[in-house]
Amino acid sequence: MKITINQQVFEVSERSSLQSIISEKLGGNTKGMAIAVNDNVIAKEAHPSYLLQPNDSIIIIQATQGG
Repeated sequence: MKITINQQVFEVSERSSLQSIISEKLGGNTKGMAIAVNDNVIAKEAHPSYLLQPNDSIIIIQATQGG
């Protein structure tokens, strides 16, 4: 199935969890990140059980320090 991550289209397995995609694409490191699926922020503790659907749009935002 196709999903979009930060405006890039990816082909992933059916029944993929948000956690599996994060691990695959980001190495699993979500420290300082906010992740939203279809404009809804998904709590970090829900990532393993959150199943992605075809055409889901994932936005990953990395917090940065600076001024």
